[in-house]
Formats: sequence, structure tokens, C-alpha cells
Amino acid sequence: MKFGKEFKAQMVPEWQEAYMDYHDLKNLLKELQRLRQKNQKSPTTSFRLQRNLTLVRAFSGLTQRQNQSTTPLPTDVEIEDSLMNSAEIGDSKHYSEYMSPIFKTDEGEIELLYFKRLEEELNKVVQFYKSKVEEVMNEAALLNKQMDALIAFRVKVRSPQGFVDCSVEMVHLSLNVANSTQALSATTPSAAGSNRRMDSISRTAIIEEEEGMISKIAESDTVRFTENKYVEKLKLTEKSSQDRKPNSIRVSRPAPLQVLEHVKMNNTLETPRSTITGCLNLPQTREMNFTGENLEKVENQLKQTFIEFYNKLRLLKSYSFMNSLAFSKIMKKYDKITSKRASKAFLKKVDECYLGTSDKVNKLMERVEATFVKHFSNSNRRKGMKILRQKTKREKHRLTFTLGFFAGCAVSLLVSVILIIHTRDLVLLKFKQERTRYMQNMFPHYSLFGFEGTQLGYRDVFFLSFGLSVLAQASVLSNLDLEMDPKTESYDAITELFPLALLVLVIALLVCPFNIIYRSSRFFFLACLFRCICAPLYKVTLPDFFLADQLTSQVQAFRSLEFFVCYYGWGHYRIRQNTCKTKDAYKAFFFIVAVVPYWCRFLQCLRRLFQEKDPMQGYNGLKYFSTIVAVSLRTAYSLNGGLVWRIAAIISSGIAAIFSTYWDLVFDWGLLQKHSQNAWLRDKLLIPYKSAYFGAMVLNVLLRFAWLQTLLDIKLPFLHTEALVTIGACLEIIRRGIWNFFRIENEHLNNVGKYRAFKSVPLPFNYDED
Repeated sequence: MKFGKEFKAQMVPEWQEAYMDYHDLKNLLKELQRLRQKNQKSPTTSFRLQRNLTLVRAFSGLTQRQNQSTTPLPTDVEIEDSLMNSAEIGDSKHYSEYMSPIFKTDEGEIELLYFKRLEEELNKVVQFYKSKVEEVMNEAALLNKQMDALIAFRVKVRSPQGFVDCSVEMVHLSLNVANSTQALSATTPSAAGSNRRMDSISRTAIIEEEEGMISKIAESDTVRFTENKYVEKLKLTEKSSQDRKPNSIRVSRPAPLQVLEHVKMNNTLETPRSTITGCLNLPQTREMNFTGENLEKVENQLKQTFIEFYNKLRLLKSYSFMNSLAFSKIMKKYDKITSKRASKAFLKKVDECYLGTSDKVNKLMERVEATFVKHFSNSNRRKGMKILRQKTKREKHRLTFTLGFFAGCAVSLLVSVILIIHTRDLVLLKFKQERTRYMQNMFPHYSLFGFEGTQLGYRDVFFLSFGLSVLAQASVLSNLDLEMDPKTESYDAITELFPLALLVLVIALLVCPFNIIYRSSRFFFLACLFRCICAPLYKVTLPDFFLADQLTSQVQAFRSLEFFVCYYGWGHYRIRQNTCKTKDAYKAFFFIVAVVPYWCRFLQCLRRLFQEKDPMQGYNGLKYFSTIVAVSLRTAYSLNGGLVWRIAAIISSGIAAIFSTYWDLVFDWGLLQKHSQNAWLRDKLLIPYKSAYFGAMVLNVLLRFAWLQTLLDIKLPFLHTEALVTIGACLEIIRRGIWNFFRIENEHLNNVGKYRAFKSVPLPFNYDED
């Protein structure tokens, strides 16, 4: 792989603009190479240039050369040093003084432009790297305070009284060992003097260490007066036997417990109670409870903070290395094209700048590793480094194989269903009553599973989706019989319960507490779903409002779920009959399940409006409110009919569709920018083909108006009404899948614009210096 591609692949996506522009400099060198090759093609020009070079060389003299005092012409390195200096100060006159006539051409202009760009790129990289180093040093200072508070909190939880008693016992034990060593060394004359000195130093260090330990903890009123007297007695004894002052020895001391007097616990886990308390401006109690549960929470938070901080340091180190390597590669390419030796001087300048001389990141990485291993992995370095340097999980071939197998089975079963319907002539008029009964009672059950997860694009979710599709279509084949048993005048009860069994299986797998079938992902999904339902009592994050947007496209799936409950609870599933649509409770919930997803998203917008003070969230909430009105009127028309309901539904749905379409294209996707570098798109695009964006915009507009099918009463002779409703819902899911891609792309580019490459982890402690 060429270095340019490798360099781009190793970039931190959010820092792309801060890297050295290797591609631009490489294009300048290609232009320089093209001019040089063009000039070298003409032999006359080459001869003239060589002759010009001989005319400007120093005169060798008529007599002996060694006696001639001449001023030598600058070497190539000196010329290139002058080029870089002139590029740095922007002085073309200074550049021309050292240029030989061969360079006073277009080549010289390109070289000057090259070194100017090179200098600009170096300054850009150095400034960005310096700012990021200062940022991590400030974060390190905050983490220092957090660790002080953690250690003090840990001491407080683990019984400080017992800790002091243990320290006093260590004093006794240390003095006994020291006395035994002194007695043993006295029996050895040759080593008596040296052992006496070392014994004095060790005992003094022990006294100073234990004195510091007790004095720090004594301030928490846990040390008895007798212990202080005992230490003073030890000091007097040691002072009488000390011959000279020992060297300074660094000893470990526990953190002073006074830190906890200036520390409060941050409310990092927001709850509905804290939200209500904040809205009512009630005082919140933040007293620290020194319990093992709180200690575990604090340790987990700081552990995650250290992991993110270490990842930032690793990327900073990679940023420094890759840019230094890029400067080296581009200068070697320059030397190869021009046959000069300019890289040595410039790379020396790179090594002497902040990018090459600063070792703060390396030292900080070593310190973070030592701290993490000691405090968060029980001094097990292998375990600690495995957590800090998390490796990307390798893709398993068995998952790919199983995914392909299920996909093939799903397609085969779909073809089987179509062939059975065709061979049995199930669409003929003689089965009109049975077909209607099947479409009204059984088809909504299976259409629910057609909505599950189809808009997700992850490979593992595709695996689960195809597996679910295989089960659903196998269940369809099992009860695709439109004729009753003539003896019992009913259908087979076991096969009629297959859809219910399949739904129970899906719910059971979703809430299964055992560590099987992606438990962490399932629980994360359930937590996000719970926060969406409880909006606006929880702080709104990207996963929450993104999931809420997905739920707004699953209205038909929720209505199918409602039909499940009514059909198997109050219907006659053995004869495929129900009276659900005639009940008032069913009609009321038919409205509710359609409005709830949009209502949750509306409340999330209000929460962000009051919390972030962003007026755009208010406009976004107005968009969802207009959609709520449109959905309600369309539902009323589908249940009651009538010209008035129809006109109201068309007007409200048209307004909501236009509003939502404009918001999708302009705000969610960031497109339709008139003065963009890419006409009517945006400045930065991840897809190289602009036609994909225009095609997506057109498709989004068309699918946004798929609701016209329900209001215009479009009917096809070969499709049942329930099938048309299902197709419309599937088109909405396809539209949402396209929306997801460009929405995430726009979010990623916003992070790039703000250099946000890491997620922020809330700190557990808050220092109150006042």
C-alpha cells in the first residue's frame, strides 16, 4: 500500500483537517517533476543550462588553486536552507539571491510555493498538537484531584481506625526488624560500619514514613494520644544514635482525609427525581455516603475515564508519529525529484520543533499505565494493559456463514410461499371469503415480523433479522391453509398459535437475563427504550433521540402488536374471526399507539429546548407536533370516513410532510446549501458520487408522501387492503433506513468540524475550593 493511502487510513477521522496535507504537497511535486521533465527533453536547453552553470562558478585562478582566496558558491543544502527560510518569511528576493539561473524559472516558483506550503503545514500541525497536549495536561491535573479523592474515599470506606492501628503495628514490626538487623551486623566486623550507616538510614526512613502516615490520618481524629507519644519516643531514640542526615528517600503515603471536606459527589446518573427537583429549584442533597456500593460506582467511573483518557493519549502519539513520517516521506520525494539533499535540513527543523521535542505525551502515558494497573487492576499489568489497549474484535467466519445460510433460507421460504399461493389458486374468487378472513386475521400477525429490524445495517443484526425471517416464513407455511376442517369447522389450534409463540419467543430473547445472544446490546436497547418512554424525565442523548426517530417509523408495527393482544385475548382464533375493530377500547388504543412515538420525540425536543437553550429544538418539536395532528386526523378518517375528515387529513398531512421533508434535507442531512463548494449539497461529502445525494433527496420526498395511498383510497384488484397498508409501512422503513445513513454522516461531519474524537465521561467528584 502506498504511503498516501496508509496515511489517510491511519488518520483520526475527527482530526482530518489538522493533519499535514500530504496530497496537496504531492501534487506540487508532481507539477515540479512534470516541468523538469519538459525542460530536460530539449538538448539545446540542457546545453544552455549547463553553460550558464559554468559561468557562475567561482574562478579557479591562473596560478595554484590552494593559494587562491575565493568565495565558494553555496552548497545544495545551504540553498535549500535559504529556500526554507525565505518560505518562512515570505521573501522572494531573499530566495532569488541563492538561486542559480537554472532555478529562476517556473520551477523556482513551484519550489517556493512548495516550501511555503510545507512551512504552513508544519505550523498547523505543531499548533494543533500543542493545543491538544495542553488540553490533556489540564485533564491530567483534574484526574490527579479525582484520584486523591478516590484514595481518600477508599480509606474512609475501609475503616480508617483499622488502617491507623495497622500502621502502628507496622512501626513495631519495622523497629523489631531493624534491631535484629543491627544485632546481626554487629557480629560481622568487616561490614559493621557500612551496615550501621545503612541501618541508620533505613530506620530513619521508617520513622519518617510512619510519622507521615499517622500525622496525615491523625487529623481525622482517629489517632490516640498514646500513639503520638510512642512516635516521639522513637524519634528521640533514633536521634541519639543517628550519625549523619540520611539521603532523601521517597516513601508512599496515604491521601489526607481532609480532601473529602472539599469534595462533593457529582450527580452523573440523572433520574426522574433529580429532573423534577431541578425544575422546581429544590435544594439537592449531595452528602457522600461512604459505602461499598458508592465506592464501586466511583471506581467504575474513574476506570472508564482513564480508558478514554489513555485512548486520547494513544491517538495523540499516533498523530505526532504519522505527521513526522509524512514530512519525512514528502521531503524524500522532493530529494528524489530534484536530486538534492534538502530533507536533512528540514527534518532537523521538524525534530527540533515542539512536535519532535515534546515528550509529555509519552511520560503521561507511562504514568497513566502505572496508575491504572495499580488502582484498577490489582497490580496485574497484563490485565490492566489488556483493558487499556482494547483490541478490535475479530470477525468470526461462522457468523458470516450462518448469516448467508439464513439469508438463503429466507429467500427460499419466500419463493415457496409465492409458489404455494400460485399453485393452489388462493387468489381465485372461490376463495374470496377465506382469503379475506386470512388477510384480516392472520396477515397482520406476520406483517409485524416484517417490520422488525429491517432498517438496521449492522452485520449481527442482519444475522438476527434473517433468522427471525426464517422462523416467520416457516410459520406462514404451516398455516397457509384457507379451508377449515369439515368435522370441527375450525382450523388447527396448534398452527394458529404459531404467530403468538413466535412473538413470545422474540420478547423472551429480548429480556433474557443470561449472557447469550448479545446481552449487552439487548440491555442497552431496553435502557434507551425506557428513557424514550419516560421522556422528558431523562437527559436526551444521541442514542435516545435516534431510537425515538426509529420508533416513529414503526407505527404500523405497534398497531399490529395491538391486534395481537385483541385477537388472541378476545377473538376466536380457531375460526379466524374477531370483533376488535368494533370495540371502542380498540379504537382508542388505535389512536394512542400511533401518537405515542411522536409524542415521546416531541417531549425530547422540549427537554433539549429548556436544557440546551437551543431554539432549533423548539422548531423541531413543532415539526413533531404537526405530525401528531396529521396522524390523528388520518386515523380518524380511516375509522370514521367522511369528506370533512378526509379534507382535514389531507391538509394537515401535507403541511406536516412538507415541514418534515425540509427539515430532513436541510437540518438532519445538512444539504441544500446554496453557497456550498458542492452545488446544493454541503462542503464535505463522504460519498464520492454526488448523484447519490440528489437521488436520496428525491426518494425521500416521494416516500414522505406515501400516506396519500390511505387518503386517496387507492385499491388494486390483485392486492388486499391490508397488503397495501403493509407495503406503505415497509416503504416508510426503507425511507427511514436511507435517512439513518445521511443523518449519521452529517453528525460525524459535525464532530469533525469541532474536532470531537472522544466521548466525554462525567467525573464522579466535584471540588469545592471555597
